[in-house]
Amino acid sequence: MAHKIELLAPAGDFECLVTAINAGADAVYFGIADFNMRARTKNFQLTDLPKVARLCKLRKIKKYLTLNTIVYDEEIKKAENIIKKSKPFIDAVICSDIAVMLLCKKYKVDFFVSTQCSISNSKTAEFFKKLGAKRIVLARELNLNQIKKISKIIPTEIFIHGAMCVSVSGRCFLSEHLYKQSANRGRCIQQCRRYYNVRDDQGQELRVSNHHIFSAKDLCTLPFIEKLKKSGVTSFKIEGRSREPEYVDVVVKAYRKALDKKLTKQEIEDELKELNKVYTKGFSSGFYLGTPTSDDFSDVQSSKAEQSKQFIGKIKHYYSNISVGLLKLSTGKLKIGDDIFIIGKTTGLIKYKITSMQINHKEVIEVKKSEEVGIKLPFCRKGDEIYKVIKR
Repeated sequence: MAHKIELLAPAGDFECLVTAINAGADAVYFGIADFNMRARTKNFQLTDLPKVARLCKLRKIKKYLTLNTIVYDEEIKKAENIIKKSKPFIDAVICSDIAVMLLCKKYKVDFFVSTQCSISNSKTAEFFKKLGAKRIVLARELNLNQIKKISKIIPTEIFIHGAMCVSVSGRCFLSEHLYKQSANRGRCIQQCRRYYNVRDDQGQELRVSNHHIFSAKDLCTLPFIEKLKKSGVTSFKIEGRSREPEYVDVVVKAYRKALDKKLTKQEIEDELKELNKVYTKGFSSGFYLGTPTSDDFSDVQSSKAEQSKQFIGKIKHYYSNISVGLLKLSTGKLKIGDDIFIIGKTTGLIKYKITSMQINHKEVIEVKKSEEVGIKLPFCRKGDEIYKVIKR
């Protein structure tokens, strides 16, 4: 009988955490304000961890804390304090600095070795196993045969979807060199995604416009997910702690379906259409099926998602007895038939199509900025944000 593969989802904030749980994740990974590779995202605070643990316990979701940046001598005590205080609320720490690994051992906290360590061979896998690692996140530069071999030594985790760094497993120095913002401290400004000019030794300059020469397409393994299922990997990881709840929702649901059964060709095509609606710079198979080529570089700076969202306003009150939310539009407009997202820290994300709106108990087909309207909505909460889905 094949082993159960864990589906590991990103959680940059409570909205994404709840969305990931509702979408079918088996585990979530998240950072707090310090020592994680997404320092520019919202992240959680240490004081949030009891609530995170409670939410996950209800659905038996594993919780992994990322402390995967490099750590300096003067920061060891701070890292130790984080590990000590987070221990009751997490299942493991994802880390790359050996000092952090030793602290995890000191406090008997399970640790996984981050992809930042670029584990690419069996000998390195054996070393970290002897050190006490419970799992290793493999380097992105491995093909399926290499992954199968290492996965026989120690439980492994691989990325299956999301952004890829043009540098080796993300260990890039470009941001630090140009702007003193270290990618290895979680502060990358992603200047690799910009347009660049090429200048020769005579001073002649050309703008490179056919594609972004440092910007890789996003990883997408859905078309060959069955091959990955046979690789012996323990956990399938989705990149995206800086992404929005709608990204988490769509991506987790797609791979949840693919893990629960073998998808037909048509089902894969349908899910790829859904994946194209949320953040993407185009899709690549990464290194899994062979070395990437020039076709694996993106032709956009940010995203080519087929839909976006526009903030409309916040729910002022929800009348559960009649399933109506009271909304005052802060901007934009809404009409019958519009698709919306309802997003909140406790609600997560709900997708809904507007079918009924009333102003002063009279049906209306459209409302505009500053108008207050009652909308027939599924259960939501005061303070939840309403966004209109915009198709591009």
